[in-house]
Amino acid sequence: MRIRSGVPDDETGCRLEQRQDFHTLYWIRSGAGRQVIDGTPLEVGSSTLTLVGRGQVYRYDDMSDVDGAVISFGDDLLYEGPATQVNPVWLVGRYGTQSVSVPVEDAPRMDLLIDILTAEAQRPHDASSVEVQRHLLLTLLLLVQRHYDDARAEGAMSDDGDARLHRRFVALLERDFAHHHDVDHYAEALGVPAPLLARALSSSTGHPTKALITDRVMLEASRLLRFTDLQIGVIASRVGLRNQFYFSRAFKQRYGESPQAYRTRVRDGASPASAGATS
Repeated sequence: MRIRSGVPDDETGCRLEQRQDFHTLYWIRSGAGRQVIDGTPLEVGSSTLTLVGRGQVYRYDDMSDVDGAVISFGDDLLYEGPATQVNPVWLVGRYGTQSVSVPVEDAPRMDLLIDILTAEAQRPHDASSVEVQRHLLLTLLLLVQRHYDDARAEGAMSDDGDARLHRRFVALLERDFAHHHDVDHYAEALGVPAPLLARALSSSTGHPTKALITDRVMLEASRLLRFTDLQIGVIASRVGLRNQFYFSRAFKQRYGESPQAYRTRVRDGASPASAGATS
């Protein structure tokens, strides 16, 4: 785990797009600005928490007088240990929440928890260090989830069956999207009928199950096109599509241009070729 306090700047910030190999939580104690995650802009202000999952593409724009903390952590602190039963792993998935506003009255408690986590991360390592850090981090993420639920439905969201199923789906999709593109796999793994899963996901996201799976696959392909020099056929295989022609056709349908045209454009910094060409 790495924790950094202070204000982002040209040396330590992310004005240029970066694909992260770890999960990161940004706590904006004060100030304002814009964060861009996978091409989606988010306006953030004081008492705002933003989560960027591993593999997502991040940058910030126009940060003004920002003070806060940046907490980076790996999967080991999320997917291991006895606390995983209460683990809100969906938060760092593609369809988890991205930004949460913390009520002013709760901001001091959030500051205190982050201070305790910072002190624990900086103290000499001992036999208890990893478990203490894991539990503090999960406490922080569960508080983020609570504030998200409160903002969405005055606290009722946490008891909503569709929302719970959506969150389980997100965590499963992050694990399996490169190997399983069929709806039945996710329904079976989640232990629900496919129509029930479709209804829950449509209620939570407005999109059908297959579209969410395809979108996650194409998002990964777009990241590989941006940040690697892998051949198109290799990228297709990496996301589970061995037929390069089918992959190119599906990518163009999602982004409005061929994989090679997309790679050339984003590396040149040109504008999208069409309204659908976003990531």
